[in-house]
Amino acid sequence: MAGRGPQPKEASKRARRNADPIPLRVIEAEPTRQPHLPRLFVTETDEDGIEHKHLFKWPPITKRWWQMWRDSPLSADYTDSDWSFLLDTAWLHAQYWMGDTKLAPELRLRVAKFGATPEDRARLRIVFATADEIEGKPQQPESTGARSRARVKKLRVVGDE
Repeated sequence: MAGRGPQPKEASKRARRNADPIPLRVIEAEPTRQPHLPRLFVTETDEDGIEHKHLFKWPPITKRWWQMWRDSPLSADYTDSDWSFLLDTAWLHAQYWMGDTKLAPELRLRVAKFGATPEDRARLRIVFATADEIEGKPQQPESTGARSRARVKKLRVVGDE
């Protein structure tokens, strides 16, 4: 399977500083709470060809997975459409853990859209940080020239004494 290539460099470290070809469009959205996993009825056919409906039992691992998404710092901004997409993904997750392993590629692609792994978050340009890291981190200069001047400011002239 083909990869996606290397991760992009940070904007401040790129050689070219072209503007983004398409400007970012900011839309106000209201985050919503995560819904509960729904009660679903599934139909199974027995060996005589008779269909029986019964309540679907969510696998415990899918329940933990759903809880993990609720507890994720990323979920604070999820809207109804995000939760709807993840709910469909929860069904695939349950089917995968009940033995339908052909769903693995689709499951992997779906959770990548939400930054499930460190690599996924890097591609989405998301970094987790603690409050202490944010407060203690010095501001980095924006341009190459500013970074160079910041380094020169730290130099001292030492005489031949």
